[in-house]
Amino acid sequence: MKVAMATSPGHVGHPNEDFVGAAPGIAVLLDGAGIVGTEDICRHGVAWYSHTLGATLLARLGRARGIDLVVALADSIDQVAGLHRHTCDITDPSSPQSTVAMIRLEADRADYLVLADAFVVLDPSNAWPKVITDPREVSVRRECMTPLHGLTAGTPEYNRARLSVIDALRARRNQPRGYWIAKDDPYAAAEAVTGSVPIRSLNGAALLSNGTSRIVDPYRLAEWPAVLELLRTSLPEEILRLVREAETEAGAAGSLPGFGSPDDATVAYCDLTQ
Repeated sequence: MKVAMATSPGHVGHPNEDFVGAAPGIAVLLDGAGIVGTEDICRHGVAWYSHTLGATLLARLGRARGIDLVVALADSIDQVAGLHRHTCDITDPSSPQSTVAMIRLEADRADYLVLADAFVVLDPSNAWPKVITDPREVSVRRECMTPLHGLTAGTPEYNRARLSVIDALRARRNQPRGYWIAKDDPYAAAEAVTGSVPIRSLNGAALLSNGTSRIVDPYRLAEWPAVLELLRTSLPEEILRLVREAETEAGAAGSLPGFGSPDDATVAYCDLTQ
């Protein structure tokens, strides 16, 4: 398996909260998440969490070939939680957390796992790409943001409603009928989307953070087959360049609130033909 990777921070001078790494037969991508101004909750920060969890997960998968992906993720979440449980309030809903996407070759199959709104996109030899993500976070966010509809950003009414939206999202995080993300509770791994496909059926597989998946939605610069074609034939940096251009245009036009703001963007393409 040959892996090409690229990552780009959303803001100059701000740590990149994405992580991407690979080992023989394994690729892992994480997209860290947190709220600015919560350093009193966790002194380490989001980038530390996603990078530490990513490195821990990659090492766990490398050491224990054949381990179930859910078990590997649960063990890694528990291990990283133990590193800052006594110094940080890791149970607070705003403590650092991360989405997870991974693929692992085992014997004649490719195993994948997705937790929260990261993406694994399987690149089959003779079929439409199979896009794997967990839609629950997007669905919960859309539901919780209903109170903001019709309000003007920056007004007192909007600011009050926004605080209620944040509280509602926190209350649904890692809860039944909510959404699940890697944080402090190893059980979240059991809620991941998982599966396996024969290696012989694939040309490759892509891992994307949601900052990169913007190329398909909402920017609609390409459909998934074209994204995979770009990754097969060009450097992954080309995908990130297109996303950055679209962010700039959307921000200038004000046409896509929330999507014009640059986000950390990361992509990996695993070529299974080599």
